[in-house]
Amino acid sequence: MPPRKLSRPRKLSYSKASLSSIPFSYASVSVGSPSTPLPEKLSAISGAGFTAIELGFPDLLSFSSSHLGKEVKEDDFDSLCQAGKEVKRLCGEKGLRIMMLQPFSNFEGWEDGSKEREDAFERAAGWVRIMEAVGTDMLQVGSTDSPSPPTTSSFNRLAMDLASLADLLAPHSFRLAYENWCWATHAPTWSSVWQIVQAANRPNIGLCLDTFQTICGEYGDPTTPSTLIQSAGLQQKLEHNLTASLQALQDTVPADKIYVLQLSDAYRPPAPFKADGENGEGNEEPPGGGGSKIRARAKWSHDYRPYLYSGGAFTPQCVEMCKAVLGTGFRGWFSVEVFDGMNEGGKKDMKAFCQGAMESCRTLIGECAGEVSGVSE
Repeated sequence: MPPRKLSRPRKLSYSKASLSSIPFSYASVSVGSPSTPLPEKLSAISGAGFTAIELGFPDLLSFSSSHLGKEVKEDDFDSLCQAGKEVKRLCGEKGLRIMMLQPFSNFEGWEDGSKEREDAFERAAGWVRIMEAVGTDMLQVGSTDSPSPPTTSSFNRLAMDLASLADLLAPHSFRLAYENWCWATHAPTWSSVWQIVQAANRPNIGLCLDTFQTICGEYGDPTTPSTLIQSAGLQQKLEHNLTASLQALQDTVPADKIYVLQLSDAYRPPAPFKADGENGEGNEEPPGGGGSKIRARAKWSHDYRPYLYSGGAFTPQCVEMCKAVLGTGFRGWFSVEVFDGMNEGGKKDMKAFCQGAMESCRTLIGECAGEVSGVSE
């Protein structure tokens, strides 16, 4: 039985014109493949009408190697910055700004004096240099998903680390967009990262919200036949819980603390994945091995995320989240971040894929225009 459209209280109407100022961005890693030349990706994104990109670090790394004619390592920040200036130029030619650099991961929570903590701050300093080179003012930080024992679950400690990172960014007028990853070790929900952002208490820290991360963390489950969370009991209760969560987001998060809303849906997997910690197909070894298993939701995120209105299982729920975010008064970046392995993610026809993504954004705005709750205009 498919998920039903959530009921929402306090609906107000907005004209399409009132939402017309919302800018649309596209993640560079969400079209083509890692080996696709970045200039070709930029052409497809720009040609579809997007005005900015999220610059994915894998794309920068690949471009740096091809542009400089040598293998560039992840910590070769001199080379990455040199190539990054060319990326900035190419984006300018296409009428694109670099809205955000992503994804900076596993930064927070390491023990004092640990090699991991030292590495995290060294990486942060290097990424600040890259931000300067490419001309972006925002860094996306994903909630830590490292299962290693040295990480701490103390929200205060996580907040202290993020505050330190924000302080590194502040002299450059850079911002930190903190995103909940629904398979994260300590902060998998929007409400948990919001707690951490509040505790960090820095003016340049806000939220990177993501329809997939919230809907597929609080409503969906790729290990069940229904692809719905079963621990909540009846579907009516599950829907109630999600509605309450979205209402809380709308009521408690100020619009100026939301920096970007990423858009994607989720396919139902061909067969349920194995639950976390179980062996078998569905939880393959991650690149590099190491003995740990990719969490089920992480695998779901990696391959089964289409853009809205293109066959995903949770479009109504994703739309309701967008309405809740708009209900805060937010009118900032809507950014398409998809990983559509089932349709090859635009590898064959990037232009058509990006155009389809833009059409989904226009459809979304049209649907939200009639039923947005919270604030009036």
